[in-house]
Amino acid sequence: MENGGVTSEKQQETAGSSYTYWVREATADAAPFPVPKKLNQNEIISTESQPNVLGSVWNRAGTWEEKNLNKWASDRIKELLTSVGSMEFSGGKAEIAEVSTCSGDAFLVTVRNRKRVGYNYELTLKVEGEWIIRGEKKMVKGHIDIPEFSFGELDELQMQVRLSEEKDLLQPDKFQISQDLKLFLSPVREKLVQFEQELKDR
Repeated sequence: MENGGVTSEKQQETAGSSYTYWVREATADAAPFPVPKKLNQNEIISTESQPNVLGSVWNRAGTWEEKNLNKWASDRIKELLTSVGSMEFSGGKAEIAEVSTCSGDAFLVTVRNRKRVGYNYELTLKVEGEWIIRGEKKMVKGHIDIPEFSFGELDELQMQVRLSEEKDLLQPDKFQISQDLKLFLSPVREKLVQFEQELKDR
């Protein structure tokens, strides 16, 4: 091959067909492979003074960059939902004691100098409360399951209630308590809307 042997050609013949591919060899006159360069403080200050460019200092060309926000998102969702407080119902009251399951992903993507965020989560909320059942105060525990939901889908948020086994609760009692606990849907949605806005503002 010409040009000082910078590249070499290998050819393979197979059953009436052939192909050619090129292999770059590390020779003395070949251009060196790029080497990562650590930015100094002056370069960092210079690039940070450009207000219209998003993303990391090293990505001023605005190419694809994705940032994992799972830790922040999970912690923030738990913090917001446990701050819902107690809800009063016609026959009792309850509160979200903890977020027992918070699984999913949240991310921020910068591409072509534009920022996009997204998330996908599913939740289980532990609830505790007390109801007056046939004249007696009964402590009730259970869980609210919130199936998978994603960015921009909070209007379609759904929840399912699972009550812990209570031997002295009749089926009508369980049904009424479950209906009461489903009223957590509105305040939970409001907190998740707040989370989504905070995610967009990051």
